[in-house]
Parts: sequence; C-alpha cells; structure tokens
Amino acid sequence: MNSTMLQYSSAENYAVIFTKNFIIVLLGTIINCINGIFVFTFFRSSTFYNDPRYILYIHLVINDMLMVFITVVLFVMAYAWPNVPVPFCILLLITASATHKNTPLTLAGMAIERYIAICKPLHHAQICTVRRTYILISLIWGVGVIPALAELINKCMNGLYSSVVWLILVFTYFRVLVAAKRANTDKSSVKRAQSTILLHGIQLLLCMLSYITPFIDRIYIPLLPAHQSVMVFFNYLLTNLVPRLLSPLIYGFRDKHFYKHMKGLFVCRFLIVKVESTKQ
Repeated sequence: MNSTMLQYSSAENYAVIFTKNFIIVLLGTIINCINGIFVFTFFRSSTFYNDPRYILYIHLVINDMLMVFITVVLFVMAYAWPNVPVPFCILLLITASATHKNTPLTLAGMAIERYIAICKPLHHAQICTVRRTYILISLIWGVGVIPALAELINKCMNGLYSSVVWLILVFTYFRVLVAAKRANTDKSSVKRAQSTILLHGIQLLLCMLSYITPFIDRIYIPLLPAHQSVMVFFNYLLTNLVPRLLSPLIYGFRDKHFYKHMKGLFVCRFLIVKVESTKQ
C-alpha cells in the first residue's frame, strides 16, 4: 500500500493529498476512539477478566486499534515521509501484516468459543479457560507474525487462512443451528449465538476483501486510468478501515452485559462531573 500510494502522490495536487490524509486520519481517530471506549470499559470492570469470550473480544478490539493506527501512519508517511529508514519501515510493515491476519483468526477463535458454549455447555468451563485463551492469543500472534517475515510464505498462507477460518465459521454456525432444534437448549441463547457467528462471517468477508484489492486494482484501474489514485484510496478505505469500525458495533453494543457496564461507567462519570461543576 505504501509504495502504491507513493507512486501516485507525485501526480496529485496539494488539495487532493490534504483531503485524502484528512479523511483517513479523521476516520482512523474516530474508529480508535470508539474502540478505546470498549477497552476502557473492559479494564474498569473486573467481571470481564475471567471470561474467555470477553478476553477474545477485547483482543480483537486492541488488535484492530493497532492495525488502524499503523496503516494510517503508513498512509500518511507515503506522502509526508517517503524516504523512511528501512528498519523502521520493516517493523511497521511486519506489525501491520500481523494485525491484519490476527483479525480473522481471532474471529475464528470467538466462533469456536460460542460453539462450545452452546453445543457443549457442560465442558465449556473446562475447555475455555482463561489460561488457554491467552495461549490461543499467543498462537494467533505467532501465526500472524511468521508469514510477515517471508513474502513467499505470506502468499501461500493467505489462501490457507481464508479456507481454515471460513471452514470454522461454517462448521460452528451449522452446529449451533442443529443445537437450536434441541428442546433442552436455551432458545434465546442459541439464537444470539447464531446471529453472532453469522456476523463473524459478514465481518470476515469485509476483512477478506483486502486480499483481493490488488485484483480489483488490475481490473478497474485500466478502465479509469485518470482516477487511479482515487480508486486505490477508496480500496484502502473500504477494505482496511471500515471493517475495523464494525467490531464495537457488532459485538460491544449487542452484548447486554458489556453494554450495561459501559453505560453505567460513563453515566456515573458524567453525573460526577456534573455534580462537581454544580458545586463550583
């Protein structure tokens, strides 16, 4: 992305460059501020610390925040600082690549956790422990970083990532669907789990769009050569930034327990500020 943007930066005027960077920085800031609210709520409420579901969720949010920050920095650097020192550039690219791959893998882990909670509730406490959740997160980062170290491995692993993650999502969704027909299962809980896994798939589909961005560029840029930089800009916007806005909207606000804590925390702080300002 960095080299592609640099290729078109020389042909753009200052107003266009400023507008693009302003939109990207503003959107990235908004996304990270919204995600930051959920991170703040998680660390302020100790009830979430021992729940693998929320640990995986907050890992997804923090990972997306890091990815948004780094990709926005790379986007701005492509225009403002083209001659970046190689070690610093490599560090940014490896981190950006790892966080990009962590998202679908974390979504797969969250889908498996919901599958176990619904289809194997008696074993959930033994299988989904806090310790194993942190081990899974460590493995996700390991698997995310390794392909970033070698371009050849990276290209081969992209297809494997997509296949395995989609297989996990389809399997868990249909297993939960089967569980919904059992009389001894909480129908409302199963329905929520189905909706959550289906939303995992929708978000994953948006995340996977970034893998086909080069092919989209090859197809449409020759048709509209005068708008090459604009198409690259919107491809980055829609396939890298927008999907990261969905995590808090899909999971945070839908989760009644999380939303209740977040609402209580911020309403309480608002009332404290209001009382203090009244006293003054």
